[in-house]
Amino acid sequence: MLFDQGTGPVVAVIPGLQGRWEWMAPALRKLATRCRVISYSLSGDLGSGRAPDPAAGFDDYVRQLDEVLDAARVERATVCGISFGGFIALRYAAQRRDRVGALVLASSPAPGWRPNPQQKRWLERPWLFAPAFVATSPFRLWPEVRAAFPAVGSRLGFFARQGLRAARSPMIPGLMARRIRQAQDLDFGEDCARVEVPTLVVTGEENLDRVVPVSSTRSYADLIRDARYELMDRTGHIGVLTQPERFADLVSGFVHAQHH
Repeated sequence: MLFDQGTGPVVAVIPGLQGRWEWMAPALRKLATRCRVISYSLSGDLGSGRAPDPAAGFDDYVRQLDEVLDAARVERATVCGISFGGFIALRYAAQRRDRVGALVLASSPAPGWRPNPQQKRWLERPWLFAPAFVATSPFRLWPEVRAAFPAVGSRLGFFARQGLRAARSPMIPGLMARRIRQAQDLDFGEDCARVEVPTLVVTGEENLDRVVPVSSTRSYADLIRDARYELMDRTGHIGVLTQPERFADLVSGFVHAQHH
């Protein structure tokens, strides 16, 4: 099932490691008031309608985005990758230069990124550690949620809404672990060198992102020619969720600037 709303310049938004566009729904809807927004669930996830092709490896995600754009009858779009989705967006921009007008990388790991010790343990036994991963997520995210929402009620409301979205669109731990292993087999530095379109790099604050070091994401501004960097303060890794309006303003402003 595709998310396809709005009018104007087309932005294809690629979800993060959990693979579900529904997790980003508030930001997608805000962005869709300014652009035509297309999003989807990654291969293998419930709702994607597509099984992964093991023989294609990571590049199966490149083929999937071709299919998504074809289904939406879109020849060329801005491609926006959220977190792990940034690897897919980068790869697509490097390999499908005729279909990408601009690139946005939000809180995305850069070439050379490696899981930290805690993340490595989860990768080794994703199904075993999944319950603990879910149960401890609010504690890991609490500092940036506290920074983004001054009132306690707003913080609790955010967790309740996001928890409901996650429950309705569950992640698949084994598939998530496989995605990281596939990405680590590639040299994304070569892809950075091949990107020729305007690029926007977005992060939260260094001390609030507990998932991907901001220094890793920010390195894209050096690796990709003429890339522009924007910092979203009062948030960390999940600014697309805690500040959807601001994220939509940043991305839509960048996208519309490419059409003037």
